[in-house]
Amino acid sequence: MNELLRAVGATNAAAFILVLARVSPLFAVAPLFSSQFLPARVRTVAAVGLTIGLMPSAMHDQHLPSGTLQIAGLIGVQLLTGLAFALSIGLLFSAIESAGTLLDGALGFSFGSLVNPLTGVPGTILSQLYAMIGLAVFVAINGDAWLIQGLARTFDLVPLPRTPQIDSLVGGISATFATIFTSALEVAGPVMLAALLTDVAFGVVSRVVPQLNVFAVGFPVKIVIGLLVVAASLPFVCGCISDQLTTSVADALHTIRVG
Repeated sequence: MNELLRAVGATNAAAFILVLARVSPLFAVAPLFSSQFLPARVRTVAAVGLTIGLMPSAMHDQHLPSGTLQIAGLIGVQLLTGLAFALSIGLLFSAIESAGTLLDGALGFSFGSLVNPLTGVPGTILSQLYAMIGLAVFVAINGDAWLIQGLARTFDLVPLPRTPQIDSLVGGISATFATIFTSALEVAGPVMLAALLTDVAFGVVSRVVPQLNVFAVGFPVKIVIGLLVVAASLPFVCGCISDQLTTSVADALHTIRVG
C-alpha cells in the first residue's frame, strides 16, 4: 500500500478520494445513475471512471492539505456538495412520480401495487408509467451529459479545498422540496380535472336516473376518460420535464457557492 501511494502520489490519492466523494451521491439519488437497472458493480466502476475523468479539471491550480483530519473534513464537504447537486435533480423525478401517484388515487389504480423497476420499491401503475416516461425524456435530451457537465461545473464554483455556503445549500434544497407538490399538480392537473368532471357528471346522472348502478358504469368510464387524457397530455408532460430539468440543473448550480 505504501509503495502504491508513493507511485501514485499522496496528493493524487487524496484528490481521487475527494472527487470520488463528490461524484458518489450522483449514483445514489440522481435519475438514471441510481437506477436499479444498473448493478451495483457497474455503478461503482462508472463512478470510478467518472472520477478519473474529472480529476484533471478538479485539480487544476489547487493545493490540497496533507493532514489526515483535514482530508477527512474535506470528504464530508465533498459528500455534502455532491448530494446537494444530485438531490436537486432527483427531486424533480420524485415530483413526476408523485403526479402519477395522485392520478392513481383519482382513477382508482391505487388499489393495485406493483414493484417499481427503477427504484425497487412498491409503486402504482401510473406512477411507474410517469417514472418511465421521465427517464425516457431524460435519456432523449442527453440529461446524463447535462448532469456530468453540471457536476464538473461544481468544481469551479466550489474547489476541492474550499467549503460551500451552507445557508445557500440548505435554502436551495428546501426550495426544491417545496416545489414537489406544485410540480406534481402541474403535471397531473388535466387528468385530475377530467376525473373530477366525470365524477360530477355521474353524480348528476345518479340523481336523474336512480336505478342506474353508477359504480358499475362510472368506474370503467372514468378510467377510460382518464387514460385518454393521460395520452393526450403526454407531449406537454415531456416538454415540461425537459424544461424543468434545465431549470433544476441551473438552480442546483446557483445554490452551490463558496462560503
